[in-house]
Amino acid sequence: MVRCQSSSVDSSNQEYMNPHDHSSVTKIHPDPNREFPPLIDSFGRVHESLRVSVTDACNIRCRYCMPAVVNGFLPQHRLMSFDAIHRVVSVLAASGIRKVRLTGGEPLMRPNLDQLVQQLSSIDGLQHIALTTNGMMLADQLPALEQAGLTHVNISLDTLREDAFQQISRRQGLESVLQGIDAAIKSRLQVRLNALMLRDINLQDCVPLVQFARDRKLIIRFIEFMPLDADRNWNQDQVVSGSELRSILQSHFGSLDSVGRADPSQPSSDYMFADGNGGVGFIDPVSQPFCSSCNRLRLTADGKLRNCLFGREEWDVKSLCESNASNQEIYALVAQCVANKYAAHGISELNFKQPDRAMYQIGG
Repeated sequence: MVRCQSSSVDSSNQEYMNPHDHSSVTKIHPDPNREFPPLIDSFGRVHESLRVSVTDACNIRCRYCMPAVVNGFLPQHRLMSFDAIHRVVSVLAASGIRKVRLTGGEPLMRPNLDQLVQQLSSIDGLQHIALTTNGMMLADQLPALEQAGLTHVNISLDTLREDAFQQISRRQGLESVLQGIDAAIKSRLQVRLNALMLRDINLQDCVPLVQFARDRKLIIRFIEFMPLDADRNWNQDQVVSGSELRSILQSHFGSLDSVGRADPSQPSSDYMFADGNGGVGFIDPVSQPFCSSCNRLRLTADGKLRNCLFGREEWDVKSLCESNASNQEIYALVAQCVANKYAAHGISELNFKQPDRAMYQIGG
């Protein structure tokens, strides 16, 4: 029997639809080239994407993610080892996972991250090995990561003003971020920028950020402020919706033409500028949830599987790996996690409860 340690389920976070009602499950015939069946939840969503947090440590303290003061990060022995991550990802790739994104905390705080990328690049079936980073340590580490097999990088850039950067991150370092972006542009990696607008701090920066991206032929995506801040100061008034940002940008740059989602499972609604110079995306989990097409699983730095960023239940795969469980047992635990996925995160519901863990503890 698979051993599973999970927190108690709190369905107040979720849309009230039975996760065990398989009436809507997509019928997919087994692929003889796969060792394990595809990971399909009760609502027919086929899971092909895994976000792996490699550390909860970070070199800045962004107010939408972390507290101003952290009373210690996870010690080394509580982190998933690279070998354990490689094993879990290998099992999931054998069931159809095609994209892996390394997150944190700040993933570049994990020593020798290029070694993990090299291990992951050896796994059959993986098409993308991506990294989400604040960019401050990227310039120095990028050559090794690129050589190891990294394919994509997303870099957070919330402002081009140092004072606003410090107000958001509670640290200095904007110039290091810009150096990381420049290094990424010169690499072979596919590069995107991520930005999060807080109404009272950096809303004025949306136009300069888009111009910055257009000048460098990069796509920038705006992410709505979500209730995952460690200080628990989230409120709807600080959320700048994608529709509001589109209106601001169109008034400055001209019309935006929707291109929808090239991949329906991707969270961003993408637009191209009518003048043909670049595009912009909007990830709107608060105002326009995209739960119905979610194909993501998450692995926290301490080895817990999560089927939703806002979920309140976890499955302990680290302990399973440490007990020399078989690949079949690992797959069974992941399948159990997927089977318990709810229809939606329920942010807009009156009884929504913020997860116990903040963003940096889950994995961005």
